[in-house]
Amino acid sequence: MAKVKIYPGALSGIVNVPSSKSMGHREIICAALAQGISVIDNISMSDDIKATLRCLKALGVQSELTASRFKGRSAVKIYGEGTVRATGDECDCGESGSTLRFLLPLGALCGAPVTFTGAGRLGERPLKPYYDIFDIQGVKYAPAQGLPVTVEGRLHSGKFTLPGNVSSQFISGLLFALPLLEGDSEIIITTPLESQSYVDLTLSALKKYGIKVVNNNYKTFTVPGGQKYQCRSAVVEGDWSQAAFWLAAGCLNGNIICAGAEAASLQGDRAVKDILQAMGGKISAADGGLLAETSRLHGTVIDAADCPDIIPVLTVAAAVAKETTEIINAGRLRIKECDRLHAISEELNKLGADIEEKAESLIVHGKPEGLRGGVVSAWNDHRIAMSMAVASLVCREPVIIEGSESVKKSYPTFWQDFSCLGGKYEQGENL
Repeated sequence: MAKVKIYPGALSGIVNVPSSKSMGHREIICAALAQGISVIDNISMSDDIKATLRCLKALGVQSELTASRFKGRSAVKIYGEGTVRATGDECDCGESGSTLRFLLPLGALCGAPVTFTGAGRLGERPLKPYYDIFDIQGVKYAPAQGLPVTVEGRLHSGKFTLPGNVSSQFISGLLFALPLLEGDSEIIITTPLESQSYVDLTLSALKKYGIKVVNNNYKTFTVPGGQKYQCRSAVVEGDWSQAAFWLAAGCLNGNIICAGAEAASLQGDRAVKDILQAMGGKISAADGGLLAETSRLHGTVIDAADCPDIIPVLTVAAAVAKETTEIINAGRLRIKECDRLHAISEELNKLGADIEEKAESLIVHGKPEGLRGGVVSAWNDHRIAMSMAVASLVCREPVIIEGSESVKKSYPTFWQDFSCLGGKYEQGENL
């Protein structure tokens, strides 16, 4: 397990955020379902994106990397066949929950056995909303819990009910698959929808590739059948969930211009800018991006319902803000790559923070004088690792992060970018 030892200090400079992993998944899947060749540019080749490409190959879709117009990025040429098919190869999802949940309904289009495997905690993440649908539709699956799981059968058009408070990924997975069925379908959301912005990302990708969906105020979605995805060339937008780390870092101890995150994005994580500004963060427009400067932050209430991925790094900001911050509606963070509520509170407390963990919330008693430093674990979670790196900027002593390699899941160049901004660290296994 790789470690980094970070020496406290300010960061400054310009950083180009990676392309959106969320939109990368969606663009690639839509292109894979189109008939013909599509080219998706500005792809950051994270482990999760590699997992989606790998699984699509197992579903009969060929792709290849090609030259990108963007420095340090890739373009992917995808040879779509208008559908997917069972090849007999396993769909290895790695640790990507998006890959598994987006592609499982596509496996149920094949009419032949398709096996999905995974690693880490992926087998612990809920799939029951799909299994309830498969039971009604007569699609076989085994086992009923954990991975690997094999699905066999064929979805039929009709009415599909899903809870809105487990994960929007189930809704997105059905939205990808249902247009390919012969008849019309309707998705009925049975509980209030959380992470609405992620559904918006899916709807925008579907529209871009020629698919029509009627959104009835996020309570039902009407999906006409017999549609065909249209191949095209596209550029993936920047990732607000990754920009969050640099905007927080700048507000805590830095002068960072964060480039590549579009102000008009549908990504729910764009809320990080407004939340940090509401806490007193100095964030302003700059040439080509947003400038985040060292700020005196104060406590607030942060609603995690529509932006769970930015909560770990916002907890770091709250840990050194004046007064108390309450992070609410955060229960779903417990079923991510790790139990993020527990992980972020435990690791920040090791550094000298004062955080109370509740069932679905955190109470963060800010320490504006800063944190102590120490040894922490990344919990094999990319967002915990990067949050700990940001926390090191406000520590008096070095921070050693165990499991620093976990950033590869979403941001493989994170440590290079940290260094380019002036971050001082050593890397190795014997620190």
